[in-house]
Amino acid sequence: MMETRARDFVYGTLRAGEPNHYLLDHHDLVARARTEAAFELVSLGAFPAMVAGGTTAVVGEVYEIDPVTLAALDRLEGHPRFYQRTAIRLEDGDEVMAYLLSPEQARGRTRIPSGDWTNANRHKEDWK
Repeated sequence: MMETRARDFVYGTLRAGEPNHYLLDHHDLVARARTEAAFELVSLGAFPAMVAGGTTAVVGEVYEIDPVTLAALDRLEGHPRFYQRTAIRLEDGDEVMAYLLSPEQARGRTRIPSGDWTNANRHKEDWK
């Protein structure tokens, strides 16, 4: 039986160099990528959240992962109680999975206009 692999877009603490990247250490980086300009990126303090329905292209990385890693990511992200694992489209038209927060959960949070958590986290004064 073939193992089903998923392609997952990560944009916050799972990116290379970030604290939760260890969950993806043994997986292939497929691409550095940006989403289509249809999201907002907000700060929840120690980590970001991507929300559908905005005008921002979010910066991240795409990894090809196995079912065991997908289950570990679901646990980390609190899917489906906190984040929702959702199919999204990248700017090149590819469809991948990503973890999104609902607009209600993100209401009142600080927007990250650049769409790049890693860069914005180093330059918090740029947030609006």
